[in-house]
Amino acid sequence: MKTLFLNPPSYGGFDGGAGSLYQARREIRSFWYPTWLAQAAALVPGSRLIDAPPEGLTVDDVVRAAAGYDRLVDHTSTPSFRHDAKTAARLREAHPGLVIGFVGAHTLVQPEETLARAPAVDFVTTGEFDYAVRDLAAGHPLEAVKGLCWRARGGSLLRTRPQAPIQDLDSFPFVTEVYAAHLAVENYYIGYLQHPYVSLYTGRGCRSRCTFCLWPQTIAGHVYRTRSVEHVLAEMTRAKALFPRVKEFFFDDDTFTDDRPRAEAIARGLGKIGLVWSCNAKPNVPRESLRVMRENGLRLLLVGFETGNQDILNNIRKGTRIDRARAFARDCRDLGILLHGTFIVGLPGETRATIEKTIAFAKEIDPYSLQVSLPAPYPGTELYRQAIDRGWLVPERTAGLVEEHGIQESVLSYEGLSSEEMHAAVERFYRAYFLRPRPILRIVRDMLRDRDVMRRRLREGREFFSFMAQRRHAS
Repeated sequence: MKTLFLNPPSYGGFDGGAGSLYQARREIRSFWYPTWLAQAAALVPGSRLIDAPPEGLTVDDVVRAAAGYDRLVDHTSTPSFRHDAKTAARLREAHPGLVIGFVGAHTLVQPEETLARAPAVDFVTTGEFDYAVRDLAAGHPLEAVKGLCWRARGGSLLRTRPQAPIQDLDSFPFVTEVYAAHLAVENYYIGYLQHPYVSLYTGRGCRSRCTFCLWPQTIAGHVYRTRSVEHVLAEMTRAKALFPRVKEFFFDDDTFTDDRPRAEAIARGLGKIGLVWSCNAKPNVPRESLRVMRENGLRLLLVGFETGNQDILNNIRKGTRIDRARAFARDCRDLGILLHGTFIVGLPGETRATIEKTIAFAKEIDPYSLQVSLPAPYPGTELYRQAIDRGWLVPERTAGLVEEHGIQESVLSYEGLSSEEMHAAVERFYRAYFLRPRPILRIVRDMLRDRDVMRRRLREGREFFSFMAQRRHAS
């Protein structure tokens, strides 16, 4: 079967295929690599991967590109689903013989509902989809492939046995080979990473139990399944040769530092290869581990601080402490490791007072950059179940977690704190943090050091203020 893997177009600037905690338009134009799709594509010889959003492709472009393919694998998400279903309908109309499948966390949680709401789709996957699409591309019948739900003749919906979590991740081909063959690294921007960058996974799953986090509660699991140190370093050696213009590599594992001895071993190998790299981490990494990583090319850590209130951290089962996060931030500053901090306004237990406390906490630890989001109660998460049980959801805003232009909506409301107040607090947080001398001086200093950085920061500044204006209008 000739197979096309597709991250489809939807809202302008929307990163629907991102391997991130939520998908929505970001404050500045940003795109993560479609690593889940690319890993599956690596298992299907002769397949093609199209990542429509960063390439600026329209639905018409995708329909033309699908000509001649037998099977299409579309990565969908809760926010992008309505658009994706319409794209599937267009593809079905133009190519009646095309077999269309939807994959991702959304289909795992709501397989029958996905098929019911997207009549042009023939099958969906109910877990990790790498082996399922590989076997389908090889011509195996639907009923013989694990981890599927499909539309049978007559319209009935059938399921096969689930696919067990994949343990031998070293058996996967290198995803960077797919990037090199099908993607343009210059199209991928993340504000806090050097450009161009490349991101990939060295493992799947996360030991943490955060109630809001989509991936560990659905498709990846709470066991951190990892590739061997040797396999990772072999790919990074190859990646250095494939992408000589790339300035930074990012490990997008939910928490790369969950296995500290392994992280240190990989770091030492990266130091020998001579790469600049960054990764996700929790704010509890010991100073000595930080030192090892910093001495071997680590530039930045992406850290989910979430809040400055310990009760809220306990409510969401974050497994971190405010006092430890403070010490961690000091250690990173001392060692010269940059931090990109992520914060969420509106988690369970939030009040007007805790919002102000979190803003003060962010100023205190003073990360190099930060992102402020609203909670996204994805179906399949504990946060979603709590919101349903306790009546926190704002009914008219829960269809896809984003409004008509792809901007994240405030979909939760608590007694004493409305969704409108949470929505307004995001911009107040940004202004309180960035409109201070220290962040402004950091930005100016970086711009003066590098003309390319200057052009990029000026563009990002325009995008940020334009986004905020749209966001106020959307509210």
